[in-house]
Amino acid sequence: MDGVAFFITFAANMRKNSPASYFLLFIAILLCTTSCSKFSRLQKTGTDQQKYDAAMAYYKKGDFYKAGILFEELIPLLKGSTESELAQFYYAYTQYQQSQYNTSQFLFKKFYDTYARSDYAQEAYYMHAFSLYKDSSPYNLDQTSTHTAISAMQDFINTYPESPFRDECTKYILELRSKLEKKAYERAKLYHKISDFNLMSLKSAVISIENFKKDFPDSQYNEELAFLKVESQYNLATNSFIDKQKERHQDVVKFYQELVDKYPTGKFSRDAERMFDNSQKQIEEIAKLELERQKLKEAKPDPENQPTKVTTPAIAEPKGQ
Repeated sequence: MDGVAFFITFAANMRKNSPASYFLLFIAILLCTTSCSKFSRLQKTGTDQQKYDAAMAYYKKGDFYKAGILFEELIPLLKGSTESELAQFYYAYTQYQQSQYNTSQFLFKKFYDTYARSDYAQEAYYMHAFSLYKDSSPYNLDQTSTHTAISAMQDFINTYPESPFRDECTKYILELRSKLEKKAYERAKLYHKISDFNLMSLKSAVISIENFKKDFPDSQYNEELAFLKVESQYNLATNSFIDKQKERHQDVVKFYQELVDKYPTGKFSRDAERMFDNSQKQIEEIAKLELERQKLKEAKPDPENQPTKVTTPAIAEPKGQ
């Protein structure tokens, strides 16, 4: 146990202000100072082999911080040696073990590109993808990292279709897609929630829901979003200018029929049916108005069909001689 580990172990258990606690604290500080001094001397005066052996020992003990420092120092010095490959491989792992996933994914990919025929190449390629998976952002943040992780997982499966890591990659891809699904679901709901009868937001809600259905046809959220699509379109229709209402109410009818065809006994059927009935009535009313306008137009004489008024020019009187 090094000085830091000794200090952490005993500091949590020592009694406050007791003589024994001060003694243990003194011993911990002493051990920590000795350990740090030993590591510092190794960095300054140790041979490459001593540093390599120490780095491997630190790694096996779980001291990934010190192991990583030594491996990083050694890598440029070990080029061409048999230890160079392992130093780079374990250095990538030291970063992964410290949750530096963006760094580890880069280092694992660099190892794979450098040592594509290595016995560790497949594992490094998998760890590159897995590090990206671990670095993927929560669903409520930008999902660029999630798309990158999915792509890396799929690339690994395509490269090593018989790999023992294949099933894990498939599981992680499904998990990452669920995150994208949740993100898209929340975005579609947000457009609907903030619309407040704003026409642009209502249009965006309908478009987002349509895109969601295309991207996630088997989603558990599709029934709810299908209803919100009807509701958004209904609000859009009722708040539009008169010349747009008929077409938009017709879309309400279409979206309602899509909802009940797929979910005939769904929990949203009653509310959706109310909007469907109202839209049907509005379509009928608009059709009546259009018919009345057409009759008035036909009853009114067309100026083009009126007889043209002929004006005869006046005949000038003869002038006197």
